[in-house]
Amino acid sequence: MAEYFTVTRTLRAPRELVFETLVKPEHFAVWFGTAAVEVPQDTLTMDVRPGGQFRAVMHLPDGNRIDWAGEYKVVEPPSHLSMTITDQPGDDVGLPVLFDLEETAEGTVLTIRQDRSDFTDEQVAATIAGYNEFIDDIERVLERLQA
Repeated sequence: MAEYFTVTRTLRAPRELVFETLVKPEHFAVWFGTAAVEVPQDTLTMDVRPGGQFRAVMHLPDGNRIDWAGEYKVVEPPSHLSMTITDQPGDDVGLPVLFDLEETAEGTVLTIRQDRSDFTDEQVAATIAGYNEFIDDIERVLERLQA
C-alpha cells in the first residue's frame, strides 16, 4: 500500500478558478516554475484527460534543466485531479500526485498528496517545501485573476 505525504492550504478563491490554475498552461507555467525557475509555455504539453500526457521543461537558474513527464489518470473538474509525474522521462512512469479541491466558506481547500515511494525523509521534506512554493505561486496567480 502506498504511503502518501500531504500539503494542504486554504486559498481565497472559488474552486473552479483554483482547478483552472492547475490545468491551464498559461497558469501552470507560472506556478510550476515558481519565481526561481522558468517553464516556457512552448515546452508544455497538457492533455488534461484520463490517459492524456503531461510534459514540461524547467529551466533552472544555474543553466541546467529538468524534463518532466507524466500522465493524467483522473480528471474530475473542479474537485479532483490525479496524475503521475517524473523527472526521469522514459526511465520512470512517475509517482502518483493527487490534487483535491474542497469548497469552503473561506474559499477552496487545496490538498496535494504524493506517493512517498522510496524518498528519504530529507527528500520528502524538500518536496513538501517545493509544493508549498508552488502553492505560494498559485495564490499569486489567483490574486491576479481575481483583481
